[in-house]
Amino acid sequence: MNFDYIGNWIHVQSYKHDRSLHRTWDTAMVVDYTDDYIVIVSDCTKVIEGDGRRWYTREPAVSVFFFHEWYNLIAMFKEDAIMYYCNIASPSLLDKDCIKYIDYDLDLKLMPDKNIIQLDTKEYEYHRKKYVYSNDLDIVVKHANEKCKKLMKKGIFPFDDNKMREYYEKYSHLKELQEKNIISAKKEY
Repeated sequence: MNFDYIGNWIHVQSYKHDRSLHRTWDTAMVVDYTDDYIVIVSDCTKVIEGDGRRWYTREPAVSVFFFHEWYNLIAMFKEDAIMYYCNIASPSLLDKDCIKYIDYDLDLKLMPDKNIIQLDTKEYEYHRKKYVYSNDLDIVVKHANEKCKKLMKKGIFPFDDNKMREYYEKYSHLKELQEKNIISAKKEY
């Protein structure tokens, strides 16, 4: 684990296959960093769509971005439960103070009752033709989608409510320390 990243504030940028900007998320705090993934926590974060529309997230969220896997996820803290939104996407890259990845549209929702909902299959097929995804890419994306479903069914990391709560508690503690100026709020790497 690289402790230098913990407590830093970071941005997220999502792109489409043609490298056009899809969406950005304003600052979130890094709460875990390994050779395999980075975990960030946000709370009412500003989101800017590729077309310029702006909105704010409604609830706290823990996001896990993998460096070697073809997916990432957002664990959204609803009133008394956690809902997971899984993006099938390229492995994430860390570029200074920004996480970057390519969004491949196929998404999954894991509801608090553990029901899995497949999303955006028509959008995926549209973009597969528009951007001329290779057969190899199509296989990788669909394999990642199936892998995520299996992980969701088993309830193991990253789809682990207890671990997501631990990450959120760590964020709350670090943020409190930063607000009291006990530790510095690091903005850049």
